[in-house]
Amino acid sequence: MQLGMQRLSATALNGAAQLAAQVPAYDRRALRTGIVHLGIGAFARAHLAAVNEAALHASGDLHWGMVGVSLRQADTRDALAPQDGLYTLALRDADDTGAPRSQLAVIGNLLNVLVAPEDPAAVLALIAAPDTRIVSLTVTEKGYCHDPGTGSLRADHADIVHDLANPDAPRSAIGFIVRGLQARHAAKAGPLTIMSLDNLPSNGHVLRGLVLDFAGRLDADLQQWIAAECRFPCSMVDRIVPRTTDEDRAQISQALGWQDAWPVLGEPFLEWVIEDEFAAGRPQWERGGARFVPDATPFEKLKLRMVNGTHSALAYLGAMAGLATVDQAIAKPALRHYIETLMREEIAPTLPPLPGLDLAAYQARLITRYANPALKHQTRQIAMDGSQKLPQRLLEAIRERLAAGQRITLLALAVAAWLHYLRGVDEAGIAYDIQDPLAAPLHNRVVDAAAMQNEADRVRHLTAFTPVFGSLGQDERFVDAVAVHTASLRNQGVWKTLEAIRG
Repeated sequence: MQLGMQRLSATALNGAAQLAAQVPAYDRRALRTGIVHLGIGAFARAHLAAVNEAALHASGDLHWGMVGVSLRQADTRDALAPQDGLYTLALRDADDTGAPRSQLAVIGNLLNVLVAPEDPAAVLALIAAPDTRIVSLTVTEKGYCHDPGTGSLRADHADIVHDLANPDAPRSAIGFIVRGLQARHAAKAGPLTIMSLDNLPSNGHVLRGLVLDFAGRLDADLQQWIAAECRFPCSMVDRIVPRTTDEDRAQISQALGWQDAWPVLGEPFLEWVIEDEFAAGRPQWERGGARFVPDATPFEKLKLRMVNGTHSALAYLGAMAGLATVDQAIAKPALRHYIETLMREEIAPTLPPLPGLDLAAYQARLITRYANPALKHQTRQIAMDGSQKLPQRLLEAIRERLAAGQRITLLALAVAAWLHYLRGVDEAGIAYDIQDPLAAPLHNRVVDAAAMQNEADRVRHLTAFTPVFGSLGQDERFVDAVAVHTASLRNQGVWKTLEAIRG
């Protein structure tokens, strides 16, 4: 807490002239809870809540307040409860001179935050409540308790095993959704829309399959009701949201004039494409910048491959070269050339038709977004959970190009960079932890592979890890392409490897 500075709260809104930010213009006391959001982290508060805030201002429909649910930790609740759920969204970029600038807005539609492990019954009751009409999720790829390679529910996952045996105290997002729907069905409270905002291909379809699988293990009638009445729209979300630091909190509080313990950062750019499939109405999110479409698949592929795929490639290569942030990495000519060429030559040809999209302009804008110096997006933050990210960000495009007999040189380098990153030490000899739900078995693979003499054998052993690679590791064209780069990265380093592929 900064000395002499009052905490952001509803009291601060009463003296809005003192706040150097846009503030809620609607009556927060009249808001009703229409949305329950599982995984109320920074991304949800910088994206979903920001669009919802704009929709509330534009429409005046106050049925769409939001309650967040933290599935693991109490830190968000503990920070926001004294602030009456209010927090600041700081949109950061740079002016024409390169000087950082920030636009502040106080977000008001988050009414409460529940901590699921403390009171799972309260979460289930909220999902079952008649006013609730949408349950949304940002739990990251690993939060779905599924096999990334197949999209199927991992029935042996510890949280799923627990949730099947403990109806009143689930742990996983899938468990809370199904147990909440079970209570809702019993109370005849009507169907819900269950909406994923995570970076999964066909995220709504994947979520629907997982929910129905879990429900079918409980009650065939429940499974049938969910399948017939509930809706699972697919969506694509895009906004870079870096981790907030103590320095960020101090700067934002100073600019705001009130102490905010839990602000979020984001870039000004925002895109949300969502299928217009809702079981019980929806907010007017289009008035906050969302785009409703009959089929989100083309946009999902665009985001996952062009944005997320290149983000991962940049992060692994940048981190290994000792570059802490994305803007530092993209500022290196060799890395920028690699990313631009990867987009143009190996990713763009795998995308479906997107009428009205200037793909060259999209790619140029993406490079500009990566170069934003005000975000300080950490490469190691992006590098987390690679086992859950690579299948949809890189491997599907590789499969398609191999099936068409096309080269995968640049995509294979991105995969090799991840395998190289798994060693846990960068080129300067600085060690770091591998943060991944499959870190232990991946470490064992890395150790075993390091003892092998032949590079192709090393890669073959690593890519035989089916939870990530599926059957792709059996394709010798893939193994050979990756092996060229893993050998180069280990023996020559990032910069000489990039120089070699540039020719």
